[in-house]
Amino acid sequence: MISHVSVGVEDVARAVSFYDAVLAPLGYRQILFQESGAAWGTEFPTFWVASPDDGNRPNPGNGVHICFNAANKGAVDAFYASALENGGIDDGEPGLRPKYTHNYYAAFVRDPDGNKIEAVCFLRENRP
Repeated sequence: MISHVSVGVEDVARAVSFYDAVLAPLGYRQILFQESGAAWGTEFPTFWVASPDDGNRPNPGNGVHICFNAANKGAVDAFYASALENGGIDDGEPGLRPKYTHNYYAAFVRDPDGNKIEAVCFLRENRP
């Protein structure tokens, strides 16, 4: 349904370093780089970071966040650890989120520009 998503960043180089590190455990790679932004995906650029078109400072929206699919619990954990090691801020450590569904395993972080990002997988029954 969604082709791609982009978020505004203040420092493209810093954002590229951060997202290269945190998206790799989820199986995404940088597909495109331009001076004003970059994009990641598996074959097609689906997640972008860019300097705002209007030249103003980027501002994360209230309540807006982007969730990346993860292959398994280990990938969610690696995403979270990598985010914290690369300048991200904890916004919900890895764990089950039973308020969503009994097997929803996710982690939430804020990137260096304050954008809220998440990685999620759905645990199989009777598996950690």
